[in-house]
Amino acid sequence: MTTDITTLTPAVVIVGAGPSGLSAARELAPRLGGDVLVLDRESTAGGIPRHSDHPGYGIRDMGRFMSGPAYARRLVRQAEAAGATIRTNATVTGWAGERTIEATTPQGRLRVEAGAVVLATGARERPRPARLIPGDRPRGVYTTGHLQNLVHLRHGRVGERAVIVGAELVSWSAALTLREAGCRTVLMTTEYPRPDSYALFSVPGRMLFGAKVATRTRVSRIIGRPELRAVEIENVDTGERRIVECDTLVLTGDWIPDHELVRAAGIALDPGTKGPLVDSALRTDRPGVFAVGNLLHPVDTADIAAIDGAHVARSVMAWLNNAARSEEGAWPTSGQVRLVADAPFRWVSPEILRPGDPVPARRRLLLWSDRYIPFPHVVLRQAGKVVARRRVWWPVAPGRVFRVPTDVLSSVDPKGGPVHITAEG
Repeated sequence: MTTDITTLTPAVVIVGAGPSGLSAARELAPRLGGDVLVLDRESTAGGIPRHSDHPGYGIRDMGRFMSGPAYARRLVRQAEAAGATIRTNATVTGWAGERTIEATTPQGRLRVEAGAVVLATGARERPRPARLIPGDRPRGVYTTGHLQNLVHLRHGRVGERAVIVGAELVSWSAALTLREAGCRTVLMTTEYPRPDSYALFSVPGRMLFGAKVATRTRVSRIIGRPELRAVEIENVDTGERRIVECDTLVLTGDWIPDHELVRAAGIALDPGTKGPLVDSALRTDRPGVFAVGNLLHPVDTADIAAIDGAHVARSVMAWLNNAARSEEGAWPTSGQVRLVADAPFRWVSPEILRPGDPVPARRRLLLWSDRYIPFPHVVLRQAGKVVARRRVWWPVAPGRVFRVPTDVLSSVDPKGGPVHITAEG
């Protein structure tokens, strides 16, 4: 018995219909006569914003202040108006060639042979098993995505008293969703010594929700069966423990890229981001395959991911134009400088620089820190020597992306070997 497979040959296939994928499609489709295909496994395009029903989206990329669903719908309309084809309920299952992917849809199997592939699969929060939280396994434990899907899309019910693990931007998004569902946030817990999100969000958030933020703490045990009754909170410095009664637990943050397709292709991964290694043009080490958005650096805001999508479009067009003349030499394989994140940084993106490549999106290097430094100096070392030291006037803080202007790289020697980036107080 054989199964029919439909073969499609777009100029570009984009895997993922979130902000970065849709923005890339919007930019590419007019330049390619609409020959752009976007595949997404969800039934509705738009990514995470479509079930994040609160304002705060579209500020940087659209100059607007709108809700997540409105932002998602606008991105979809823009991509379709530009001529891109969006197919939902299309799950990419693997690779059948360098730039050929296979997918399943309700209408049958697809084989997509493209001139370029853009991976925009995003990131997800680690669920409870991956966080190794001991205790019972009751109902009432959610990730932010699960919670928002339940409340905003399925109009389901949650409990009355919630504990949120995390105190970063997405944690306050979860608190907003809980408030809409009639559930009070009684505690937010973070292992860091201060709330992870910007004071602009955390201070009004605590006033609005009446939630206490317990720093240097973690959930050490989940209590209740079959329903959640309480959690045990441990101070990570003193070991002191206490019981907090709740019927809802929301696990926020602790992101990991959706990198299964990257791993299946054998594309090089960065041990810090857990996403694919890319250069400033967002090229992976497989010719014609690009990666973009929160697949690269989990996790940044939706509008920054969308700006990444617009940025990658220029690189995709350059590849298609060069490959049309001669694929040999169209994809650089040498002359690179590797950027390495040293403590307190966990990762840096992009990780590779090459002479002549475009500057990163928004002319910023992105880094993630595990320690708070209020007035940092960014220090670059190459071959054991300090090649740059820059004072910046915004803090290094866990739980949010730290941005450094790319002109800090102006003293880097293109032939001098890896560049190590750190921050000092």
